[in-house]
Order: sequence, then structure tokens, then C-alpha cells
Amino acid sequence: MFKSSGRFQIRLNELLISVQIALVALFAYWLGLRFTALFPGYFPKIGGLWSAISAVIVVRVSKTGTADSAWVRVIGTALGATISALYLSLFPFHAVGMGASIFASSLICTSLNMNSWMRLSAITVLVVMVTASLNPVLNPALNALLRFCESCIGSAVAVILISLWPKALAD
Repeated sequence: MFKSSGRFQIRLNELLISVQIALVALFAYWLGLRFTALFPGYFPKIGGLWSAISAVIVVRVSKTGTADSAWVRVIGTALGATISALYLSLFPFHAVGMGASIFASSLICTSLNMNSWMRLSAITVLVVMVTASLNPVLNPALNALLRFCESCIGSAVAVILISLWPKALAD
């Protein structure tokens, strides 16, 4: 244990989990930034941020938990990106439309009895829609596809890093 002056102590395992989260965020940000930079006008820093957020959301202490979380992340993101692309293909960004898109994606999740997808699809709708509002000339389908790919990048980074982590700490 690492002791500090005062009331709390940091155990080695807690320290290493913090290192895992920091590393997946860093690698996912870098890869997402590089990936999205291939598409001029589509906000590389948003791509890096979205990849890093996805990686942090997916990380669990175990390899199995991380892999399961990654699948939920990818499916929820796909749904939210699809709903957003459909809306933005028909209408310009509007906050009410964003709310309606979140409602639609949430309703689909609950009707499929997949409540674990709901928050992730809603968050994806928010990111795709707000990104579209920053630059209304973005192609809605490409914007949504990029956000989906960035989420996949972050999820993959988390799964790979956790699977490479020493067994005693990862499972």
C-alpha cells in the first residue's frame, strides 16, 4: 500500500487501474485524433475526445467485462449514430429534434429489452447532433459514421490494452 499523510491509502491495484484508464484514454485520444484528421472539416479533436470517452466507458477490471462492455458500446453507438444520421438527413439541427432523436433511440432500446444500450445511444445522438450544429455543412451520414468509428477505436483500444495487461490484475 502507498500511504499518504492523512486518512486515505492507495492500494497497488487501485493505482494500476488508474494507470489503465489513463493509458486507454491517451492512446484512444491519439488514434481518434489521427483518424478523424483524415477527414478535413470533421473536427479531429472531437474525434480524439469521442474515442477517449468511449475507451474510458468501456474499461472494466476484467478482460471479459471490458469485452462485454465494448460490445454494448458499439451497438448503442451504432443505434444512436443511425438515428442521428436519419434525422440530420431530413432536417437541420434543432434541440427539439435532438430530443426527439434521443426519445426514438431510447424507445427502440426499451422495445428490444436492451436497456443497457439506451444511455450509450442517447450520448451518441448528443455528440453527433452537437457536432453537426458546429458545422451544418457536414455530411450527416459521414459525420455519424465518423462518430461510430471513433467509438469503435476507443472500444478496441480498451479491449486490447486490458487483454495485454498482466493476468493477475486483469482477471
